[in-house]
This record gives sequence, C-alpha cells and structure tokens, in this order.
Amino acid sequence: MPRGIAGVAGGLVAWIVVATLINLGLRYGWPAYAAVEKEMTFTLAMMVARLILSAVASACAGATVAWISRRNNRAIMICAVLLFVLFLPVHYQLWNGFPLWYHVAFFVLLVGMVFVGAALLRRNPAS
Repeated sequence: MPRGIAGVAGGLVAWIVVATLINLGLRYGWPAYAAVEKEMTFTLAMMVARLILSAVASACAGATVAWISRRNNRAIMICAVLLFVLFLPVHYQLWNGFPLWYHVAFFVLLVGMVFVGAALLRRNPAS
C-alpha cells in the first residue's frame, strides 16, 4: 500500500514537472505562444502543442506511477482518475474558450496516456 500511495504521488508530481518544463519550452521557444498565453487565444497549432504537452506529461506520470508502485494496476488507475478529477474544474472554467474537440481530446489523452506510459514501462524488462 505505501508503494501504491508513493506511486500515485510520484505520478502526479511527474505530470506537473514534465508539463511545466514543456510549457516553459513553448513559452520561451515560441514567441507567438508566449504572446497569447495569458489570454489563452491559441491558434490551432498552439492547441495541438498543448495537447501534446498533456499527452507526454501523462505518459511520464503513468511510467512513474508504474515504476514506483511496481506496476500496481490500482495505483495506475487512481493516478489517471485523480488527474481527470483535478482537471475537470479547470476545463469547466475554460469551456467557452476552447472548442469541444479540444476538451474531449485533452481528457482522452490525459487518462489514456497514463495507461500507455505504464504499459511502456511494463514492456521494458530492465525497469
């Protein structure tokens, strides 16, 4: 049980760290992105970049929770559900600022890539 809890916590921290680092890369490497980030008036390419950011962060979260918890399926599921629940109020506030497809894609990738990241770790016998 302690490994499961640590795994979930580690997965959430991994999501935050990876998402923050990628977002900083977008902000400093893409001046047009930085110019509209506060207003959140993103172009299609910027929205896709944000979805990729979330997908990569979620895969890293899944791999982290699987690694720490020794591939505990319950911990992986809890991490995915917690990410979903934590982002529901955020996307509720952003609902009118983004098209429906963006919200759907965000949540599908957010949850799905946790399981992909965990599965990728399972395939690596060295981990």
